[in-house]
Amino acid sequence: MKSIAFIFPGQGSQYVGMGKELYENFSVAKQIFEEADDCLHFLISKLCFTGPDEDLRLTENTQPAVLTMSIAALKVLQKEKGFIPQFTAGHSLGEYSALVASGALTFSEALKIVRLRGRFMQEAVPVGEGAMAAILGMEREQIEKICEEVSSGEVLTPANFNCPGQIVIAGHAKAVNRAVDKVKQDGKKAMLLPVSAPFHSPLMKPAGERLEKALEEILVCDLNIPVVTNVEAEPNTAKERVKELLVAQVSNPVRWEESMRRMIENGVEQVVEIGPGKVLSGLMKRIDPRIETKNLEDVQTLRKIYG
Repeated sequence: MKSIAFIFPGQGSQYVGMGKELYENFSVAKQIFEEADDCLHFLISKLCFTGPDEDLRLTENTQPAVLTMSIAALKVLQKEKGFIPQFTAGHSLGEYSALVASGALTFSEALKIVRLRGRFMQEAVPVGEGAMAAILGMEREQIEKICEEVSSGEVLTPANFNCPGQIVIAGHAKAVNRAVDKVKQDGKKAMLLPVSAPFHSPLMKPAGERLEKALEEILVCDLNIPVVTNVEAEPNTAKERVKELLVAQVSNPVRWEESMRRMIENGVEQVVEIGPGKVLSGLMKRIDPRIETKNLEDVQTLRKIYG
């Protein structure tokens, strides 16, 4: 049997209708959505299935919605196939799904904390003052140099190292726009992202401080499966480190490419992306095309996993 890793998507992967098929066809998925509705005291299931999209895109709704959909899909996979991964990892918000999969967090506690995390991140910077942009076809050193050159005393920094040729920057909106202009002048592609805050930049430190306080109420259990963390791009099995790494993650870059390479070095031959969309599967094809990728978000993709 191939060595498998489960990977979980983050914010931006959501879409209206996600999880509906799983809810209608699998009792374990239905139970997860019902638990989420009870835990959050509103129908997040309805928001996932029927929208409206503008409400689903609000950060404090998006984060618990993506987590719920991801864990519903995970439960279906576990029940139907019984796969046990060698590693888990999640992109930004997806790290909470990975921690649930590893046994470190219960679903209900993860749900409560990501709802707060979304709110804290949204409130850390007034809407319109922060921005993020994806830069394509440039090396890390080139992008770091541009950030330094055009920041003019404002915050501007790499935020996601996603795959070769795709790095996301974040910071003050004016600085991000200056960087986008400079990249285009240099003949490369850059695009502003439709997000409401400069995630994974130092501007998120107030959100991290509030998250740290909220995490004091959360119990972390032993990790049954190593989680390759965004902050260090290394497998973590120490439950004592989970909270500090989650706090640091808010204002530090997501080292996704390095995380995936670390899993490959440790023998992973196949990744299963669990949750809405297949963005991470696409990134893996850019990181190492030899790795077999599958995703699970509905009945059709579940059948493909069975081969």
